[in-house]
Amino acid sequence: MKIKPMLGSFALEGIEYIESSESRALVEHRVPGLAGNYFQDMGTVPNAIVIAGTKHGDEARDTFLNGIREIFNKGEPTTFVADINTATDITEVIIEDLEVVEVSGSPDSFRYLIKLRKYVKPPEPPATNLLNAGILEDAMNLVDTAMNAIDALSSIPNFGDPTQPLRQALDGIKAATTGLDTIVTDLRNLFGP
Repeated sequence: MKIKPMLGSFALEGIEYIESSESRALVEHRVPGLAGNYFQDMGTVPNAIVIAGTKHGDEARDTFLNGIREIFNKGEPTTFVADINTATDITEVIIEDLEVVEVSGSPDSFRYLIKLRKYVKPPEPPATNLLNAGILEDAMNLVDTAMNAIDALSSIPNFGDPTQPLRQALDGIKAATTGLDTIVTDLRNLFGP
């Protein structure tokens, strides 16, 4: 039984060519001493489906272009059914490219090329409760400690001239030895030069 190609609720008519392309993402690794290279399979690449066709008449052109551009401009995944999808797991696609061409010599017709890609739903974001709340609390405490240390550095007193206390001590010694000059002079006079 032939399935009528549909993109959502929009019928794709005038199809002349349809192609489905499937591939795997292989990463080639060179290994010293190994005869040949090692290939790592990174999984499948989303299927690509190319549809080419022709439409005739102004009304058919306007209806087709308005319908397909509405789906294209939404940029949202939509369902796609066709015989070429038999035995595949394609349920939703997104329009990757849309090309429309009018050909000279055939003013009443136009050609279209639509490239679809299999839509793969992105994974759910990781749960935010995986982070231990204690780690965040420890980090905040560390930041508080660092900020307190910086505040303490800003409150260090100005030491000014550190020799001032020494001068005061020397003044006391000077006061205590004030009478020694006369005593030394008297001793020299007594014992001689």
